[in-house]
Amino acid sequence: QVQLVESGGCLVQPGGSLRFSCAASGCIFSINVMGWYRQAPEKQRELVAKIASGDRINYADSVKGRFTISRDNAKNTVYLQMNSLKAEDTAVYYCNVVGAPQYRSPPYSYWGQGTQVTVSS
Repeated sequence: QVQLVESGGCLVQPGGSLRFSCAASGCIFSINVMGWYRQAPEKQRELVAKIASGDRINYADSVKGRFTISRDNAKNTVYLQMNSLKAEDTAVYYCNVVGAPQYRSPPYSYWGQGTQVTVSS
């Protein structure tokens, strides 16, 4: 079993900042990609940012220049620094880890429980 433990979300004012963390633990042999997705009410889940092996990073256009993703491989932890938050960033944020549970096994996608971020004055 693999567990993803996310830090809690909160209510923040527009222009504010938040920092998320997500730690993967349990039976996982290797991690390929760590990232964050979000889902706003009545919208589909969308990629926010992801970081792959070799520190290849992708951001959604809507967060470029405002959000920064990073990872600590020794701790199997991914971070998301969110600055200049906007009302449209309001959503449930989900941590995602793609990794192999065992040596030579195919990769599997694991999801965190989700954490609510509300940007409002």
